[in-house]
Amino acid sequence: MNYQIILDKILNNIKEKDHIPNLLLHACCAPCSSYVLEYLSNFFNITIYYYNPNIYPEAEYQRRINEIKNFTKIFETKNKIDFIEEEYNTNDYYKNINGLEKLGEKSKRCYNCYKFRMDKAAQYAKNNNFDYFTTTLSISPYKNSNWINEIGGILEDKYDIKYLYSDFKKKDGYKRSLELSKQYNLYRQDYCGCIYSKKERERF
Repeated sequence: MNYQIILDKILNNIKEKDHIPNLLLHACCAPCSSYVLEYLSNFFNITIYYYNPNIYPEAEYQRRINEIKNFTKIFETKNKIDFIEEEYNTNDYYKNINGLEKLGEKSKRCYNCYKFRMDKAAQYAKNNNFDYFTTTLSISPYKNSNWINEIGGILEDKYDIKYLYSDFKKKDGYKRSLELSKQYNLYRQDYCGCIYSKKERERF
């Protein structure tokens, strides 16, 4: 499915209205957020929702969240950007991937990791009257966009909150994120975040 076509239709509808909708954007790091914020802030008031208890070790978590906080303070956008940090509780992650630890990257372990973080974001969006929710995850060439949007659709129905379908790699989105990372000297990590992806990358 071409999720960019779906996104284009939604954004075109928004442009035709006077109202600026509110978007809860689950974000994983500053580089992945850079292009997405540049792109979507033309259409939404955005609140970044930082919920990533999968990140290992805690020092890495702190480095990533500090980077995205600092970036959003200096990055100029058309509409406002707010920031919410959820609790860093790694038990949330290990509980949701229990039994899948030995599976490799791009496996059901990753699917479950996407799902429980997006579920938390969808709940927050619903409970706090956001118009839409989505995630930056689809900008990564290492992430399965079909899985991400499948999960988004399930959560849209589960919580009765609009999910913004997307594949942010499209329209050279990933390339633009690299350009912005270089321009703002952003820290680009070399593994997804969890202890398993870190060990898998270190083997190569």
